[in-house]
Amino acid sequence: MNTNANQSITVGFDTGKTLLDIYIRPLDIYFSVTNDDDGIKKAIKEIKTHRPERIVIEATGRLEFAFAVACKKANLPISIINPAHIKKFAGAIGRLAKTDKLDAQLIAHYGEAIQPAESELRPDTMQLMSDLLSRRKQLISMQTMEKNRLTILPKTLHKSVNALLKILMREIEKVDTLMNGIIEDCPEYQAKNAIIQSMPGVGKVVAFSLLSNMPELGYITNKQASSLIGVAPINRESGTYQGQRKIKGGRHQIRTVMFMAMMSAMQCNPVFKSTYQRLVEQGKPKKVAIIACLRKMIIILNSMVRDGVMWDENMAKIQ
Repeated sequence: MNTNANQSITVGFDTGKTLLDIYIRPLDIYFSVTNDDDGIKKAIKEIKTHRPERIVIEATGRLEFAFAVACKKANLPISIINPAHIKKFAGAIGRLAKTDKLDAQLIAHYGEAIQPAESELRPDTMQLMSDLLSRRKQLISMQTMEKNRLTILPKTLHKSVNALLKILMREIEKVDTLMNGIIEDCPEYQAKNAIIQSMPGVGKVVAFSLLSNMPELGYITNKQASSLIGVAPINRESGTYQGQRKIKGGRHQIRTVMFMAMMSAMQCNPVFKSTYQRLVEQGKPKKVAIIACLRKMIIILNSMVRDGVMWDENMAKIQ
């Protein structure tokens, strides 16, 4: 138990695929747990006894997500930090050595010195956003089918189709209103949404999808960002064989909406328009050129959210 009520307790977490390394400052307590449900429960139980003022963990690309959610459910103050900030802090204090224990100590030291704001992570809200996006996709699909029926059904049935189209439009508007309400209630969502939609060609559907299905955006490297949505080319080499690099895996729901957005962006956004045209002129297949533009788009968005800046055509050209 924490016997000194005047001590400000900061907990640092170093996240790995299989382990969570934990350091409690200034009590000089260090321990590790497995990065699974049992390990997380054990960590939460131990940490709560010390009544921490803050818990600090790096955003590493979903590895920390389960623990962050558990902290929120346990009403523990957690701050999810951009790894670049931790790295800069390490350089500022001259920390060169690197082990799991030292990393946990460094993160706790950063939390104590910088006192970052608590992250406004809302697991239930993120799930609701994802569910609303799925429902919106269903409604759009039904709307498209009904519009197609207008072209094949006799005019005597058009009244029935149009009536249903009006209902579907109202339902889509209701879903959009609910998603907008979620964003307005969360300053963190508001800021990210404004940054994402400042890119010409990117609208609310892409923004909502990234907010709900890619909360790591802005906290990870550009390479990790492109891999997460499945637009990073994978090498296919064995001995003397060198196959064509292909994309694989990733979060297809994000990639799908971004693919549709890119079709618009290539018309209204000069950065993507010129990139696409240049690649096609070089002999790249059109689909390959579009995927390359998608990769450029997610890299730029990740950089914008990371740096907290709006769209800048000149800066985007060098990404």
